[in-house]
Amino acid sequence: MTNKKNNNTVMQNKTIIIISIMVLIGIFFGMKYTYNQSENNKTVALSENQSVLFKRDTSFTIGPDNAKVQLVEYFDPACETCSQFHPYIKDILEKNKGKIQLVLRYAPLHKDSDKVVVILEAAKKQDMFLEALEASFKTQQNWAGHNGHNLNNLWENISGLGLDMDKLLKDMKDPEVMNVVRQDIEDGKKLGATKTPSYYVNGKPLQEFGLQNLKDLIQSEMDK
Repeated sequence: MTNKKNNNTVMQNKTIIIISIMVLIGIFFGMKYTYNQSENNKTVALSENQSVLFKRDTSFTIGPDNAKVQLVEYFDPACETCSQFHPYIKDILEKNKGKIQLVLRYAPLHKDSDKVVVILEAAKKQDMFLEALEASFKTQQNWAGHNGHNLNNLWENISGLGLDMDKLLKDMKDPEVMNVVRQDIEDGKKLGATKTPSYYVNGKPLQEFGLQNLKDLIQSEMDK
């Protein structure tokens, strides 16, 4: 009985910590991001190198930097289509090894998704970004909701991946982690990535969404 009470207390404390961190993240993106947007609206990065809108030094990539095709995806982990397309994207990469570099950028358009991508970015510090992303896609129906996400369920889903969960909690509070997410959001807005997934192939947006259309755009760049 005592052990059960202790376990319940630990779980409750963990939940309180998670909720507290989520509140901090909400404040960060609610207040700081609003300020940055109002400043950016005055001087839209006309002198900025456009390539950074597609890929930053902090961006997660799969494939070589010298690949002939750069495939950029702005995604939301709560997006059903992102989840459905993920295996197809992996298949495209597998069939074109060394020829395509995939760049994954955050576009948290659903309510509470800004908090979820902070978890993913924190997982990157343990070299487990892709594992956390795929786990979030696989269990999407268990935690994602149009009116807000069940973050405790998501936390339970990724806790079995082998992550150091205490370090993950600590890294989620790291301003550097939140700044990466904020930068992705700002870059996505400048590119007009208002839906997820949004794809760009060598800087060219996928004009009409569809798997075959994406393959055709990639192939057209391959053939050049």
